[in-house]
Amino acid sequence: MNNPVSWFEIYVQDMARAKAFYAAVFGVAFTKIGDGTVDMWGFPMRADGYGASGSLVHMPGFPSGGNSVLVYFNCADCAIEAGKAAASGGRIMKPKMSIGQYGHIALVFDTEGNMIGLHSMQ
Repeated sequence: MNNPVSWFEIYVQDMARAKAFYAAVFGVAFTKIGDGTVDMWGFPMRADGYGASGSLVHMPGFPSGGNSVLVYFNCADCAIEAGKAAASGGRIMKPKMSIGQYGHIALVFDTEGNMIGLHSMQ
């Protein structure tokens, strides 16, 4: 059975600001995706690796924030990335908390008003 999530998109209003936020929090570089009709920048991806990849998207008329999809990013220690999120212009909604045998989570808002989840086993 494959992982249930195959792709995600995080809609943003200011692409440069959003890319800077995610690069600072997760230490990733983005790749331009598509033909340019929609401003899309992809997170790193390995077809043979664990988990799902996705992109940041700016599409006129499609607002960021307030959406009902929550994407969780895998982390070594979610408290570290939560701190980076706050230092990079985001804010912490829920600091690191235990979810028992399943590890720990934290919830943060990015610079575009989107809430994202952070997950770690420690």
